[in-house]
Amino acid sequence: MTVTAYFASLSLLKLLKNMPGGVSQGLIWGIMALGIYITFRLLDVADLTVDGSFTTGGAVTVMLILAGWPAWAALLVAMLAGLLAGLVTGLLHTRLGIPAILAGILTQFSLYSVNLHIMGMAANKAVSVDKYHLLLSSRNIPAAIFTGALIALVLVSVFYWYFGTEQGSAIRATGSNPAMSRALGINIDNMKLLGLSLSNGIVAFSGGLLSQYQGFADINMGRGAIVIGLAAVIIGEVLGGAIVGKRLNFYGTLSFTVLGGVVYYLVIVIVLWLKLNSNDLKLFTAVVVALFLAVPYLRGQQKSSFARLKRKGG
Repeated sequence: MTVTAYFASLSLLKLLKNMPGGVSQGLIWGIMALGIYITFRLLDVADLTVDGSFTTGGAVTVMLILAGWPAWAALLVAMLAGLLAGLVTGLLHTRLGIPAILAGILTQFSLYSVNLHIMGMAANKAVSVDKYHLLLSSRNIPAAIFTGALIALVLVSVFYWYFGTEQGSAIRATGSNPAMSRALGINIDNMKLLGLSLSNGIVAFSGGLLSQYQGFADINMGRGAIVIGLAAVIIGEVLGGAIVGKRLNFYGTLSFTVLGGVVYYLVIVIVLWLKLNSNDLKLFTAVVVALFLAVPYLRGQQKSSFARLKRKGG
């Protein structure tokens, strides 16, 4: 196929038609990124539990809805299950002295079996929007966008309030300077437990939202969630810095984290629209994350180079 024929085969109308679906899914993954932000930025911990706890949230939500629970109640129980998963990782790290990254891997590894048991040893379970009242569904994209945006707004507002309290500030201080926090009388082990639990609770909550949106929970639905979450966090930070600059406050940072999830999924929509191989999506995601991670560093290097030249010129 020639280049001209390739571009002629692309339909702009199809791209515009798929954009709302990308926004709705991006909001769900942006909510998940809020959970990852807690560990990655506030606690300065690389927590790999999320690949498992995301699936746990989806599995618990679907199974409870199938058992007759209302969707909102199933989501709350899913969040509780995520909290427990994060607590396990925290206990392995703080009480048994296992490095945080290994503790997360162990919990994630064990959650694969746990999630299978939750779903009755089935690899996936479906829940129909025609039979059950779900909070959001891919059948109704505008309503899904509204619901996802509303939930994201509430979570960002709650996080902004909570991390301004004494306990929330203690979590932030623990990640910023553990030694100084300990000297000030903060129990950093308890703060890590709290942060890891809260993070995975939000991740499981978003897993429950995605399972309702797509109409099923799958044992592999959380695979690569950590990379997507990191992509949303990094993209949000870069966009926030570029648009708002030094005036960006904590509320804005959280908001841009959710927006990062939306931007990420819109990029995925464009990649699929360009008819690139869908098997290369994970590779493309890794490249996108690497590029956005490098942007702050390269920008800093550029500024320091200009500063050195200015000093030499003076």
